[in-house]
Amino acid sequence: MSDQKKKGVDLENLKTGGFIKERGKDLFTVRLRVPGGKLEVSRMKHIAETAEKHGVESVHLSVRQSLELTHVNYRKFDGLVADLEAGGQKVASCGARVRVPTACGGCAYNPNGLMDTQASAQEVDSRLFGTATGHHKLKVSFSGCPIDCFKSYLNDVGFQGVVDPSLELESCISCGLCAKSCHSGAIEMGDDNKPVFHAENCIYCGDCIKACPTEAWTAGRSGYLVRIGGKGGHNPMLGTMFALFLPAERVVEFIEQVLVWYQEKGTGLGRTRVGTLIEKEGADSLLEHLRGAFPEYVPHSTLPPQIINTQVGKFASR
Repeated sequence: MSDQKKKGVDLENLKTGGFIKERGKDLFTVRLRVPGGKLEVSRMKHIAETAEKHGVESVHLSVRQSLELTHVNYRKFDGLVADLEAGGQKVASCGARVRVPTACGGCAYNPNGLMDTQASAQEVDSRLFGTATGHHKLKVSFSGCPIDCFKSYLNDVGFQGVVDPSLELESCISCGLCAKSCHSGAIEMGDDNKPVFHAENCIYCGDCIKACPTEAWTAGRSGYLVRIGGKGGHNPMLGTMFALFLPAERVVEFIEQVLVWYQEKGTGLGRTRVGTLIEKEGADSLLEHLRGAFPEYVPHSTLPPQIINTQVGKFASR
């Protein structure tokens, strides 16, 4: 029997609560909850003071924007958590739960941002953080534009900001800046020296809108492109699009519906990620479920998540 079990320490429950066993005897990493990576300076200072008080010498910055206090003896948990919470800092969650969402700066300060990703991340965290999935972790990310810094395609549910450009020809002065700014072949200058829009090539980045000096190009509609089924791990997968122009106010509802499908279809399968379940059930199963609640945003067909074949360095779809 391990030393922790002798002392009555349940390692699985600790991991679910954000305490991760390290190699060292009686030592854990304590993962802190920082939705969207936004951390006020005052809270950062409080974390540093609390860590120093409890003998923590270093902090690890995780890839999911969490701060992790390393080499913490489990005997210090109660005092450490109490002191952290006194300054408004909570411990994160691991295990088969909705994890802390990650997000870029969005339109709060990023000139490329099309959606307020920070607001979306904070709302998801406040309403869904720690929700039990029943099967495996569920990671959520928010990217403010098609640059997709937060890799919507590598999350169980990933949101990417998009905008649908609309042209008012009467306001166009034929400067050609929109065509020059478009790198997807969606805009070219016609014989009459006016822009010709090829909607099928548009990636909804909004660069033409930003480049236009007369506001001839405007946002017809904006929202999130939603990809589902991405994951890392031993068998990584790339998620694919399941919704387009989803409004920010319906993000939480959308994730809840993904969870409903995930919990129902994954019953009895054990530790199964969303992408693996889509592969097993077929993309149409999830599409049909989501279309019932979001008919105007969910397409009638999509590709299943793509498996990354790391041996040959190519993508494959089983």
